[in-house]
Amino acid sequence: MEKIQHSEVEVKGLKLHVAEIGTGSKAVLFLHGFPEIWYTWRHQMIAVANAGYRAIAFDFRGYGLSEQPAEPEKETMFDLVQEIVGLLDALNITKAFLVGKDFGAFPGHLTTAVHPERVAGIISLGIPFMLPGPSVVEGHLLLPKGFYITRWREPGRAEADFGRFPVKSVIRNIYILFSRSEVPIAADDQEIMDLFDPSTPLPPWFSEEDLATYASLYEKSGFRYALQVPYRSINVDAGLSDVKVTIPSLLIVGEKDYVLKFPGMEDYIRSGAVKNFVPDLEITYIPEGSHFVHEQMPEKVNQLIIEFLDKQSL
Repeated sequence: MEKIQHSEVEVKGLKLHVAEIGTGSKAVLFLHGFPEIWYTWRHQMIAVANAGYRAIAFDFRGYGLSEQPAEPEKETMFDLVQEIVGLLDALNITKAFLVGKDFGAFPGHLTTAVHPERVAGIISLGIPFMLPGPSVVEGHLLLPKGFYITRWREPGRAEADFGRFPVKSVIRNIYILFSRSEVPIAADDQEIMDLFDPSTPLPPWFSEEDLATYASLYEKSGFRYALQVPYRSINVDAGLSDVKVTIPSLLIVGEKDYVLKFPGMEDYIRSGAVKNFVPDLEITYIPEGSHFVHEQMPEKVNQLIIEFLDKQSL
C-alpha cells in the first residue's frame, strides 16, 4: 500500500485525485462504485502492478479528494465518460484496460462504446452492459417504492436520511446493507438507514481501518454528487442507438450479489441476452460472491482479472 503514489491531475478543469502503482507499459484504469472510492481497488491495484501492469484508480469528480463540478445537479454518466478519456489524455495513455464495479461499469461501457479506440478490454463486476436511460429504470429498477434507488432518486430524501448520522455511520450502514443478498427495501414508515441494525458487525473482510479510510474521503466530498451520479441521472437517455461493445470483455458476477435480484437482471445475464450487445463477453460466476466480491475475495478476483488481461493485446 505504501508504494501507491498519489497525485492531483487536472481534467476538464477539475483536479482529480489519482492513485497509481506499477510501471508496466499496459495501463489498467479502475472505476469505483458507491459507496466506494479509489481505495476500493487497493487489492487489485497491487496484484495487477505485481503482474507487470500500470494500475491507476481515481476518485470520480465530486467523490473523495477530487474536486466538485460547479453544478452537480446538471451532471450525468456522460460527464464521467469525458472524464475517463480526459484522464487517459492527461496521463499520456493512448489505450487502456478498464475495470468498473457497480455504477462504475456504466461509464466504463459507455467509454468503450463511444471511444473503442481508447479501450483494449473491459472488465465489469456485478453490473452487465446497460445503457443509462428510461429503459434501465423500466427494465430493471421497477421495485416497491421503498427500494433504495427509488428513495435516493427523490430530491432531498436521502440527504435528510443520511443527515441524521455521522458520515462514518452512513458508510458503515450502506456497506453492511449492500453486503447482503437481499435488495434493500424500506417499509412505508422507514428510511433506508432505518434498515440497519447497529449490532451488526462489519463483514470480516472490511476492517474498521478500511471504514475509517472511506469515511474520511466522504467527509470531504459529502454525498451531493454521489446522489446525482449515478442515482438521479440514471434515467437520462444515452442518445445512442444500435450500440455494441465489440472489444474483449469479462463480467464477474457474485451469486450472492443483491443486484441479481433486480427485475430481469439474472435472466439478462444467464440467458446470454447481454451478449447481443457485448458479443465478445466471458461471464464468470463466483458462488459466494457478494456485491463487494473484489474486497471479499480479492485473490480470486485478482486471478480472474490478471488471466483476462494476459490474454489480450493493446
